[in-house]
Amino acid sequence: MKITGYRCLTTQHDWGRPVGDVNGHVDSGITEVPILVLETDAGIEGVATGSTHDVDRLFPAIEGEDPRAVASLYDRMIARVFKSGHAGATFGGIGTIDAALWDIKAKLAGEPLWRLLGARDRYVDGYASGLDIALDDERLAALYGSMAERGYTSGKLKGGRDVADDVRRLRIVEEALHRNAEHPGLMLDANESWHRKQAVRHVSAIERELDLVWIEEPLRRWDAAGHAALSRAVRASVATGENLTGLEQYRPLMDAGAVDVVQIGAVWGVTHFLRVAVAAHARDLPVSLVGHTADAAVVHAAAAVPNTMPTEVQDLGSPIGVTIDQAFQDGGIVLGDEPGAGIRIDESEIAARMAGDGWRSAAGPHVRSHRTGLRLATERTA
Repeated sequence: MKITGYRCLTTQHDWGRPVGDVNGHVDSGITEVPILVLETDAGIEGVATGSTHDVDRLFPAIEGEDPRAVASLYDRMIARVFKSGHAGATFGGIGTIDAALWDIKAKLAGEPLWRLLGARDRYVDGYASGLDIALDDERLAALYGSMAERGYTSGKLKGGRDVADDVRRLRIVEEALHRNAEHPGLMLDANESWHRKQAVRHVSAIERELDLVWIEEPLRRWDAAGHAALSRAVRASVATGENLTGLEQYRPLMDAGAVDVVQIGAVWGVTHFLRVAVAAHARDLPVSLVGHTADAAVVHAAAAVPNTMPTEVQDLGSPIGVTIDQAFQDGGIVLGDEPGAGIRIDESEIAARMAGDGWRSAAGPHVRSHRTGLRLATERTA
C-alpha cells in the first residue's frame, strides 16, 4: 500500500458569535478550516483538519511510502525541513498530515482511532471555553448556560485586560455552570498578554475573590523563568504549551518547573500529542488538549494516555460540509465507532458555501498588538 497524492480544501466554521481573545477577535464569527485528504493506491483516504501550510514541501517525505508507518513518516517530515526548521506554521502542516496518516491506519484496521491507540473508554472529559472576549454579559451567560445543558462543570474565560472585568465575568461563568457543580472549575486565559509582574498582580487580585484552577498562557510561551516564578507566587496552576511546536520546546519549561498543566494544541497532530504526553507523564505532569472543535483525530489520542486532564471544548457545531462521529454530552466528548477519526466531508457543499476572511482578519486574535504587555493602565471592556 502506498501514498499517492493529496487534496487541500478549505471550509468555514460559523461560531454564531464573535470569537477571539485579548489580542483581537473576529466579529463575524466565521472562520476558515483547512482540510487535508491523503490519497492511497488502495482507494482509502485519510482526512484531517488543522493546517495545510507547507504540505507541498512536506509531501515528498511521505510520497510512495506505506501510510501505516506513521511514527517513522512523522520523523521523515521533520527531517525534510531540517535546514529551515519545522517550528511555527510548518509544524501545522506536519501535524495535519500526521493526523490523516493515523486516520488511514485506523481505517485499515477497521477500528475507531481511540481503540487503535489503546484507549479503554470512548469518553473524554472536557471543559467549556467560548473564545468569549467580545461577548457582553448577557451573551456570555447564555453561552455557558448552553454548555451547562451538556453537563459541563468547568469553564475557561478569555481575559487579561482588567481585574474587575475578569472577576465579574468569571462569576457569570461560575453561575452558569453551578447547576452541575457546587464549585465549578474556573480558568482564565491571558494569551501571552502580560509581563511577569503584571501576571503576579493580576492573578493575585483575582485570587482574593475567586479560586482559579489555572492561569493560561500568562507570559510569552518561551519564558521558562517567568512561568516558574509565577507558579511559585500564585495558588493557581500555570498552564501553557499550546503554541509550542516540537517536543524540544517543552523541555526547558518542564525542566524549570515552569508549567503545572502541559497544554498541547489540537492542530499539531497525534504523534506530537503522544510524545509530549509521555514526556510530561515521566515528570508526573498532566496534559490538556487545547482547541478541540473539528480536530477529531487528536482527541482520540487524549482518550488513550494516562495523564489527560479535561479537553477544551470551544464549540458544539461542525464546519460546513464536515460531519464528525462524536457527541458533546455528559460534560465531555463521546467518540464514535466509525473506523478512523470519524471525519466525513462533503466537498460539493464546501465549494458552494465559502465566503469571508475568517481568522485572517487583521483585527483577529492571531495579530499581536505591539503594545501588549507594555501598558501601565489596564483597559475596561464594559
